[in-house]
Parts: sequence; structure tokens; C-alpha cells
Amino acid sequence: MQMSEDNLEASLPPSHYGFPPMEITDEEFRAIRNLVYQKFGINLTEEKRALVIGRLGKFIRQLGFDSFREYYKYLISDKTGQALDPLVNRISTNFTFFFREKDHFEFFQNTVLKEMAKRIQRDGHRDLRVWCAGCSTGEEPYTLAMLMMEFFGTAYSQWEAGLLATDISARALQKAMVGTYPEEALKQLPGHLKTRYFNKSHTGEYSVSEYLRNEVTFRRFNLMNQRFPFKKPFHVIFCRNVMIYFDPLTREALTHRLYQSMVPGGYLFIGHSETLGRKQSLFQYIRPAVYRRN
Repeated sequence: MQMSEDNLEASLPPSHYGFPPMEITDEEFRAIRNLVYQKFGINLTEEKRALVIGRLGKFIRQLGFDSFREYYKYLISDKTGQALDPLVNRISTNFTFFFREKDHFEFFQNTVLKEMAKRIQRDGHRDLRVWCAGCSTGEEPYTLAMLMMEFFGTAYSQWEAGLLATDISARALQKAMVGTYPEEALKQLPGHLKTRYFNKSHTGEYSVSEYLRNEVTFRRFNLMNQRFPFKKPFHVIFCRNVMIYFDPLTREALTHRLYQSMVPGGYLFIGHSETLGRKQSLFQYIRPAVYRRN
């Protein structure tokens, strides 16, 4: 009987962790790589072989398997899809903090929100939709929600200012929904925002206030889905540091789906180490890592 990941580590004696490094054959690496690409669009190049061994080797042994081959068979035989959760949790990086790449947030508040608010009111409604795709542990969507509340001030309640935050990692989403962070994660956050939207515990950690938490809807979602189920298009999409995992073909397909999910003139933010490529014609380049839907 296979144990769940949550209960496994607590049940193992300390001596169980003294495993020698697990080897991976070319065939096993190709199998894992193809599965990850098929399910999540993540391109594990040959340079990532050591990462796969380092992040999966001990875990595989803890599950009771002696090789990557056995682990792969276990993954593809699981009809529930739950066995894939620890896999994607380990091979994807959920490193982030509040106000990361702060120029994006300043541009969002000072330029994008101002422009969108004028346009939306001109159209006769107050429905502003923002999607944070690849939200990790929640720092990014909570930052966006704070900035929206700051921008609209007392008029915020008069807006349908919805903020959807999605990620493929169930573990990351669980942390995001709890909304508790070490002080280190808030170092870049302006002091007045920290005071207004967080509560400090006796342990020194910071928890997002209830009214901020209520402004963000967290959902698990795979960006590799061929159809996005959203009923209405978004005015702004943050999809930062997600496409770095994808090859050009996957990145192009995702860019097209994002385009279809946005209002004309909507803004797309990607990571500073990412690009949509010069050949694409769906988005207009605005500034580094910021594009606008044509």
C-alpha cells in the first residue's frame, strides 16, 4: 500500500533518509520528461537531469520504489491523477516574494489601472477582471489585490474587481490560501501596505488580513488545457516566470490561448527573463515584459 506524501515523511525513521543518490537511465529520463511535457508543458532538457535526480530520487525511495522505472509505471497506472501532484510540486519552482519585479506593480497601479478604469466606466460598467496565472504561494495575487484596493480607495466596493489566482501545484495553492508568510517575504513591500493588510503573529510571521484574503479566488488550473473555461475575458493577465519552462511551440500555443482570454487592449505581464518572440502578432510590446493585446 502506498502512503500519501503528507504522512510519509513523519512516519519514516531518521535512518531511512540515508539513501545513496538514485541513478536514472536515458530511457527513464526520457519517460519522465515526456510525461511531464505531456501533462504540464514543462520542458525538462538534458541539463535538468541532475535536477530531476535531486528533487525526486529520495522521494521515490520513500515511496518504496527502487528505480525511476518503477516510479514511472506507478504514475501512469494511477487513474486518479493524484500521483502527479508531488511530481509537479518537486520539479517546478515556487520561489517568489511580495513586490517581486516591482516595476511591474508600479506600472500596473499607475498606468494600467488608471487606463482600464477610464475605459470600463466609459463603457458603462465597473467590472474589472484580473487573472494571476501561475500564482505560486500567493504573494503576487495578494500584491495585485492590495494595489487595486489602494487605487480605488473607498470606491473599491462599487467595483466588481475580481481577481482570479491559479496554479498547477496543490501544495503552493494550499499555502496561498492560508496566507501566512515569513518576514523575509515582505521585505520589498512598502511599509504602509504591510501595516494595512497584514497581521503579525507572536512567531514573527505575517498573515494577510481577512478582507484581503476574501478578494482573491484561488483555483487549481493547468495552463496546458486546450480550452480555457472562463465565461468573460480578462482586462489584465499576469503570467510571469511560467513560460521559462516551455519550449517555443508550447509557449506559442499558450500565448494564443491567453490572447483569446483577454479583452482587446488588455495587458499581459510576463517574467523579465521571458519573451513572446518577435514573430508573434497577437500582442504589442509596451515595455520590458509588458504587452498589450492587439
